[in-house]
Amino acid sequence: MLQDHFRPPLSTRRHWHAFHNAWATYIASDLNAKLPEGYFAEPNVQFGIEIDVAAFEESQQDFAHETGVIQLPTESQSRWIPPEATQTVPFLPTTESVEVSIFDTETGPILKGAIELVSPANKDRAAHRAAFVSKCETYLRQGIGLIVVDVVTTRQANLHSELLARLTEGKASSVKLNLYAVAYRAIDRNGKPSLDIWQEELAIGSILPILPLWLRGEICLPVDLAATYERTCREQRITVSTA
Repeated sequence: MLQDHFRPPLSTRRHWHAFHNAWATYIASDLNAKLPEGYFAEPNVQFGIEIDVAAFEESQQDFAHETGVIQLPTESQSRWIPPEATQTVPFLPTTESVEVSIFDTETGPILKGAIELVSPANKDRAAHRAAFVSKCETYLRQGIGLIVVDVVTTRQANLHSELLARLTEGKASSVKLNLYAVAYRAIDRNGKPSLDIWQEELAIGSILPILPLWLRGEICLPVDLAATYERTCREQRITVSTA
């Protein structure tokens, strides 16, 4: 049964981001047990900006040698001074991402499906919501199957509605739920591209649903949110209330 991880008493006993991290891991594990040969699922959890190339400062003792301290060549200490930036603009990065990615390895890892667990930062301001919606839109326009799960109780924005408005230019309406899980499948039927949607309302104390994850192509997997959620609760030693 779904609990409120963002308000007391649970929010004061467990960190929600640790739970999301574990939940993404167990969803990936469950999918790996179901995926056909040549596919794999892996969690991708980021809190803060991911660094692709990092530079670190080390103390002189890190270069100690039995004959003494190794002196670095003076040429390594560049005297180059960077010029002034040509422009400085306000910038708000998207710093939180909790997702499960499914890849096809036949010709190298190719993304086939994604599951996004919404975090509070994804909903807290317009720029963050737009970044999240843009990422989901990119997936769907590439034909990548997508599931979005929103159990965040402390923010009221509906990212599914914003995504649908973006995709249909406001021509399609949706049921604006506070908590929800929704699956998407981009498909071409008789030359007409369309988007299949499975939306489920969530509520604190309710059982989480099983949703279809359509990988690019014709493979469909059941994503058992209830089973993986309950496993995460067990592993995190969270007592599930039945009241």
